[in-house]
Amino acid sequence: MHKDEDQPLASRPILSAVALEGGERIAEARDAARRFMTEVQAVHGIPVSERAMGLAELVVSELVTNAHKYAPGPCLLDLEVRDGAVQISVWDTDPALPVPQEADPHRVGKHGLEIVMAVCRSFEIRREPVGKRVKAAIVLADDPGGNPAGRLM
Repeated sequence: MHKDEDQPLASRPILSAVALEGGERIAEARDAARRFMTEVQAVHGIPVSERAMGLAELVVSELVTNAHKYAPGPCLLDLEVRDGAVQISVWDTDPALPVPQEADPHRVGKHGLEIVMAVCRSFEIRREPVGKRVKAAIVLADDPGGNPAGRLM
């Protein structure tokens, strides 16, 4: 018996993994994040605020853009819901760890990691046996108005 079969459906992890290659991978990653977050809400009944939906797309876009710009080859996007948050993980082939820069309103570009770190509950960068993995977590139901994504007031 698989270990997840012992657990009630509500406590099982909700996962998505997407391999991304080619020039369209940033848009594909954003679309995958939106589909995943919509499914979390519609299929699994877990509230997802409109703010969390947008932040997930933003974080995925920033992390996959960095992988596209700085790492040769494919990247992997993993999404997982647990503990009231979506865990976003992007693996790429470049072993060099990105270094967040000091805030500088005069700098053009290279603000992606600053943005990600500012909007996430947690943020982690680590080297892997091949390449590196960047992980971030976004709280699902943090909308001050309490409106889940896709619901009108």
